[in-house]
Amino acid sequence: MIMMQNTKAFNIFAYIKSEYTMTFEYKTIEKPIENTLLKEKGSKFIGFAYPVNNEKELKAALEKIREEHPKATHHCYAFRMGLNGENYRANDDGEPSGSAGLPIYNQLLANEITNVLVIVVRYYGGTKLGVSGLVKTYKESAKITLEEASIITRELETEVEIQFNFNQQNIIFTLLSKFDAKVLNFDANENCILTASLKLAQKESISEKLSEMQYVSFEFND
Repeated sequence: MIMMQNTKAFNIFAYIKSEYTMTFEYKTIEKPIENTLLKEKGSKFIGFAYPVNNEKELKAALEKIREEHPKATHHCYAFRMGLNGENYRANDDGEPSGSAGLPIYNQLLANEITNVLVIVVRYYGGTKLGVSGLVKTYKESAKITLEEASIITRELETEVEIQFNFNQQNIIFTLLSKFDAKVLNFDANENCILTASLKLAQKESISEKLSEMQYVSFEFND
C-alpha cells in the first residue's frame, strides 16, 4: 500500500513538472507555405500560412498577399499569437459572418499552433456555395495548407545583461556555458558588461547562481 501511494505521488509530481516546462514552449510552423490550391464549383481557393511573431510581421504578410492578388474576391484570414494564442482574430473579408475566418481559425486550434497567420484567397467562379459550403471549403483550404507545413516546438528565450569584474570572466563564462546561453555582446573592460540569451525556463536557476556571486549585477530584458 505504501509503494502504491509513493508511485501515485511521483506521477503527480512528474505531471506538474511537465506542465511547468510546457509553459516555456509553444508549437508553430517552421517556414511559410504558399499557393496551395483548392477548386470548388468554379471558385479557386489559394492558401497561405506564415509564422509571425509580432504585429509588424502580421501586417507585412497580409499586405504582401493583397498586393499579389489585387483582383481576388476575398482575402480571408485568421491568426493566433502569444504563448497560449491569447492574441487572435478571424476575418471573413465580406463572406457571410462565420463562414470563412472562423473555419480557418479552428484549424489553427486543431493543430495546437500559435504565432501563425493563415490566409485563404478566393477567386469567385460564378456559383454560390452557400454558408455551409463556404465553411467546408475554407476549412479544407486551411487544412491542406497546414498539412504541408512542418510543425515545430520553439522554446521561449530571454536576454540578460551581466556586469562583473574583469578577473571574474572565467567564472561567468563557465556559468553561461552550463546553461547553454549564447553570448550576444561582450565589452571586456575593467568592469565588464556582457549580454547573453538563454531559455526562459533557465531564468530562475541562473538568477540564483548570479545572486550568490560578489561584485556581480544583472538584469533581464523580457
